[in-house]
Amino acid sequence: MKALYIAVVFFAGAAFPSFGNAASTNQEADFLAAREAFRAGNISHFDTMAARLQGHVLEPFVAYMQLMLRLKEASPEEIKGFIQRNGDSFLADRLLAEWLRMLAKSQRWELYMSEYPALITRDSDLVCYALQARLALGESAALAEAKPYWFSAEEQPSSCLPLSDALATNGLLTVEDVWARLRLTLEAGNVSVAKHVARYFPGQQEIPLRELDRAAENPLAFLDNLPVDLKTRAGRELTLFALARMARSQPQQALPYWNALYAKFSAEEQAYGWGQLAFHAARKHDPDALAWFGKAAGTRLSDLQLAWKVRAALREQNWQEVQAAIAAMSEAEQNQGSWRYWKARALKAQGKAVQGNAILAPLSKEFNYYGQLAAGELGAVAGIPAEIVKVGDDEIKAMERLPAIRRALALYEMNLRYEANREWMWAVRGLDDRRLLAAAEVAQRHGWYDRAISTADKTQQLHDFSLRFPAPHRDVMQEQARLVGLDEAWVYGLIRQESRFIQQARSGVGASGLMQLMPGTARWVAKRMGMKNFRQSLVNQLDTNVALGTYYLKYVLDKLDGQPLLATAAYNAGPRRAINWRSATPMEGAIYAETIPFTETRGYVQKVMSNAVYYGNRFGQQLQSLKQRLGTIKSGSGKTECSGDDERAPACE
Repeated sequence: MKALYIAVVFFAGAAFPSFGNAASTNQEADFLAAREAFRAGNISHFDTMAARLQGHVLEPFVAYMQLMLRLKEASPEEIKGFIQRNGDSFLADRLLAEWLRMLAKSQRWELYMSEYPALITRDSDLVCYALQARLALGESAALAEAKPYWFSAEEQPSSCLPLSDALATNGLLTVEDVWARLRLTLEAGNVSVAKHVARYFPGQQEIPLRELDRAAENPLAFLDNLPVDLKTRAGRELTLFALARMARSQPQQALPYWNALYAKFSAEEQAYGWGQLAFHAARKHDPDALAWFGKAAGTRLSDLQLAWKVRAALREQNWQEVQAAIAAMSEAEQNQGSWRYWKARALKAQGKAVQGNAILAPLSKEFNYYGQLAAGELGAVAGIPAEIVKVGDDEIKAMERLPAIRRALALYEMNLRYEANREWMWAVRGLDDRRLLAAAEVAQRHGWYDRAISTADKTQQLHDFSLRFPAPHRDVMQEQARLVGLDEAWVYGLIRQESRFIQQARSGVGASGLMQLMPGTARWVAKRMGMKNFRQSLVNQLDTNVALGTYYLKYVLDKLDGQPLLATAAYNAGPRRAINWRSATPMEGAIYAETIPFTETRGYVQKVMSNAVYYGNRFGQQLQSLKQRLGTIKSGSGKTECSGDDERAPACE
């Protein structure tokens, strides 16, 4: 039944009535009934419903469910036939993946390897099964290829464990390899994985698991009592782990312990320890972080640590260190837009304008946050391309007739969004720019704005920014923005990032609607606005959601010195955090955004502010560069001014 359980996740979601004709509505009801029977394992009822759906646009989904219900009995010819007939659907790849898992568990390795090359989405468990298959078929080189999978901080799929065992048995895992992975797991806080990794040490290198738990649960008590022998590698590594664990929240509190102990560690271990403290200090915006990174010379910093070394240097305006830290990153990381931009800024700050501008020029042609910043550095405002491509109605109609697109739309109309999104993403794979624009137009005409945006975003040479940056419900948005005194382009930029204009959007933490309002925030704002008979269900209504959201956004903006960048950070992570991320001195807005500690919030803020530039351009506002919109963040006390009726506001809690 495991295969059935895995398949069921592709058919999760609630349904709402379609507004098609009666026959269409009946078939939609039959499909939903078949889906429920499949999920319940009610084969007889499923077969009854499936018989009614012959010739329906979603018949491939019915056939998929039929095969999944009897996957163990199905012949290879049946399975391969389905895959060949439905290659334009994600279901073909999913069925192949489930079949491969079944073949692996029965060790039918030759058949596994004959079909595996056709798999598009290669989950890590299937990759490890493929390596197992090659080993079983006598390909000894596969074991060496398996070794990179060892160096993971995360728990490995069960299919990867025999490979680890084989590496150890064949002497391809050294003691240093085990220590290296142990450090990775402990840095990530994955103590249970670390315990599994420790099993690969020889007996004399055994890790005291009880002390590992103590270091994880109470690093302060561990360091106070130091229940390990620092003459052993295990004792020193556990002490380093406890220090890093404490530094994660209180780097300065960890420092005295490290100062008292580090002389007992090797030079490499000392450098590693300073790197750990520096990394966590940088994420806390500790002014000592850059100096501590300096003491970490001699250890290999990860790309993540180097990124935070760059950010610490940015806050200190130490452009030489910015450049040096970027140069130490892997080539792939250096090629990211973020580090190309800051490398160029570092070069220019050191008087190397020609070299800096040579990096900025190609970056400025990219339609994203760093492309906009690069354009601003070159004296231009990155806006909508001068040449906008509009595809013809015949191209749009041809796209709408494609079976995969029709299936995706049918699923969307039944509010089966997960399946609809998967089917859509599969349908637009590999399309050229014109066909991508046609598909995006189809999605927009059906009110499926999130797919329109994501599809239009894929174009490389031909662009239509009305599809990338749609402006639905503009009458409502303009009126609410005017009532509270907000920049309409900023509001649209925020909603595009929050919900992609999905009115029924709901986050994992309970935020709802276009502006993703938390229940407590919605109640507080409704009370403050004097809204009568408020109930939570109203939050998903367009007018109510926008009224509440814009009111709260304006409230936060006023509390945060009228600075949209701060207010955007506060809308996502809370006002107190946004305030605490400021510096003791005024800071360039781009540096503030770059050094936000939370990866999700950092990306969110950058995208909202980038969106606002494009919307401002689209709405015909006075041209304003991204750097101007980001502004300069004032220094502050780190306190939110709250009094009287405001004391219970979400901004003050």
